[in-house]
Amino acid sequence: MAVLDSASLHKFLLQFTETLTPELAEHFVKLPPDPDFQQRLDELGGLANEGTLSKEERREYHTYIEAMDVVALLRIKVLSRTK
Repeated sequence: MAVLDSASLHKFLLQFTETLTPELAEHFVKLPPDPDFQQRLDELGGLANEGTLSKEERREYHTYIEAMDVVALLRIKVLSRTK
C-alpha cells in the first residue's frame, strides 16, 4: 500500500474538511461506528492478539486500521475547524 507523506495528507484533509457545512461536519463527528464493522474489527483484533491471523485477515485488519486512522484525522480536522 502506498504511503502519503504527512504534508500531502494534511493538505488533502484540510481541503476535504473545509468544504463541509457546519451541519454535515457535526454529523460526521458524531457518527457512531457500524455494529457489524465493529464486531468484525474486534474479531480480527482478537485473532491478531493470538497471532493467528491468516494472510488475508492480516491484510483486511491493516486496511481497516489505516482507514480508521484517516477517519480519526478527519474528525480532528473537523473539530479543530469548529472551535
